[in-house]
Amino acid sequence: MSVFKSTLTGAAGEHFVLYKLLRMGILAGLPPAGAPNVDVLVIDEEANVLISLQVKTRRKGADKGWHMKVKHETLISDKLFYVFVDMEPDDPTCYVVPSQVVARCVRRENRAWLAAPGKNGRPHKETPMRRVLPRYSYKVEGFAEGWMDEYRENWAQLEGVD
Repeated sequence: MSVFKSTLTGAAGEHFVLYKLLRMGILAGLPPAGAPNVDVLVIDEEANVLISLQVKTRRKGADKGWHMKVKHETLISDKLFYVFVDMEPDDPTCYVVPSQVVARCVRRENRAWLAAPGKNGRPHKETPMRRVLPRYSYKVEGFAEGWMDEYRENWAQLEGVD
């Protein structure tokens, strides 16, 4: 996928998340361009930032996962959530996941991937890339098939975060 198409996919996901939040009566907006580690800000009536959201959007792909980086292993805050947007179904689906869970997932996913044999039994080599998948083809401790189900459209966990 070209960088242009990837950028458009990301923007579509961010705007879809804004649409969902505003329909629920949750005030939200986009931060200034280039703001690190945040795609959407959830605010209160006094314009105080309550929550930061990082939006990861996918359009297609055989493994139905989202690309992450090594930095996501340590990007943790009680006020940071990830919204994984799956644009592939007719009605896009969102998974709202706390940053602590995402950090643990990408750390464990990477260790499991490195331990699993690669092509022709060769060992995998460390890379900065990570994957968040709804189901892994190798065992990732604590992230069995269906682990994302509890986060599907779970916007309620954003309420009451101060």
